[in-house]
Amino acid sequence: MAMDAQDIENLIRESFPNAKITITDLAGDGNHWAAEVIDESFRGKNRVQQQRAVYASLKGKMDGAHGELHALALTTKAPD
Repeated sequence: MAMDAQDIENLIRESFPNAKITITDLAGDGNHWAAEVIDESFRGKNRVQQQRAVYASLKGKMDGAHGELHALALTTKAPD
């Protein structure tokens, strides 16, 4: 079963309660998503560390061929 934008945001928000989170359906099919996560906790971390933290917040929803979240293009950064 595919995830919707609110489900994705809710999972990320649990780990990043003060983040600015934008979720976009890239293909209009509910399977290919983009997420932009802007959070102060990313300051001083490299992009790989930031993205690993966000992927961890998804709690295995992207794991394997049977994951609920098929594809997620991820952009992370600290606030300006």
